[in-house]
Amino acid sequence: MKNWRLGLGGLGLAIALTTSASAETFSLWVRSDGSTFMPKIVDAFNNSQSEHKAELQIVPVNELVQKYAVAAAGGTAPDALSLDLIYTPAFASAGQLEDITDLAKSLPYFDQLSKAHVATGTWQDRIYGLPFSADASVLIWNKKLFKEAGLDPEKGPTTWAEIRTDAEKVNALGNDNKGFYFSGNCGGCNIFTFTPLVWASGGDMFADEGKKATIDTPQMRDAIAFYQGMVKDGLVPAGSQTDTGANFFAAFATGKIGITPSGSFAIGALNEQHPDLEYGVTYLPGKEGGWSSFAGGDNFVVSKGTTKMAGIKAFLEYAYSLDGQTLLARNGSLPVRGDLAKEALKGLDARYLVAADAMAKGRTPYTPVFNDLINSANGPWITMLNQAFFGDAAAIDAAIAQGQDAMQSIIDTAP
Repeated sequence: MKNWRLGLGGLGLAIALTTSASAETFSLWVRSDGSTFMPKIVDAFNNSQSEHKAELQIVPVNELVQKYAVAAAGGTAPDALSLDLIYTPAFASAGQLEDITDLAKSLPYFDQLSKAHVATGTWQDRIYGLPFSADASVLIWNKKLFKEAGLDPEKGPTTWAEIRTDAEKVNALGNDNKGFYFSGNCGGCNIFTFTPLVWASGGDMFADEGKKATIDTPQMRDAIAFYQGMVKDGLVPAGSQTDTGANFFAAFATGKIGITPSGSFAIGALNEQHPDLEYGVTYLPGKEGGWSSFAGGDNFVVSKGTTKMAGIKAFLEYAYSLDGQTLLARNGSLPVRGDLAKEALKGLDARYLVAADAMAKGRTPYTPVFNDLINSANGPWITMLNQAFFGDAAAIDAAIAQGQDAMQSIIDTAP
């Protein structure tokens, strides 16, 4: 997925001046995959008071980062932006975002906001992004296939060995049923759903605020070997090898897959599009137990130099209110405020509570060059994984070594 600083006194003065000023309208961008919830919360905010207004523009998801970079460089950036959290370090380090540390720490519930989001919104100990929308990676299993395979349909796997055993039993059903599925040629999919297996086992991706790649570890090696073993033994459909993400959700939705790593977004999508499919949601486990999750979603960032801080602050406060968090929860986003999560999710599918717990404990890789390392179709992350997942045992060490060197080289030569 991808230097100008306003002094603290200047930010405080800007807030004070604009708070007492007349009503103002601020511009706001969001990527298109936020088009379910963002128009609703903007309308609700605009109707909740008469002092400030948000003017929303929805940008195609694959165009937003480049469009914002061009706009920021040309002085035509929106006042604020709901930005994929993984890109916050890149824009903060480039000096294109406003330092909102004082605003963030003035919020009485600041410590309840998603820590993974805040971490990616922090650059050199200053805050440039705050949590806005959230998704979490989870593990999903097909209850009907589990029951047919003689497994407890109400019990999801809690270790890698249990995933393997359960997948084998579903696979043995035949009739085109397969035990496990993942999108084997999708960097973004695998950073979202594969990395938590490594985290939960004690490994990591980066160190020193993203300056050091740390993928050449026993934990990464074990996790790759785990996937490779399921591929080699036919528990994974052959199409996984070339899937760039098109079947990330669709494969499990066919009802022919026993287990798949996915995201909390799948709960709403499955309920709406496949209401007859019986499934469970659990955490992504470590090798011997424990669990982790990738905390995804968007940070709310402010463009450098905006004069609309009063309206922006009011909008954030509305989004963080119980009304705002509830509205987001009912339209596809997990709550980002921990102390309101259960109340905001009240009345919704109980499986969202599992996802909310996963998100609260979730992590997000931190690097200003995320796009080059992870999201690029030819980048070192997916090149390493694809070669190792679908190669032989000897391919693992070679792929990891090459991936480690390539990642570190990109990090070291970044501007």
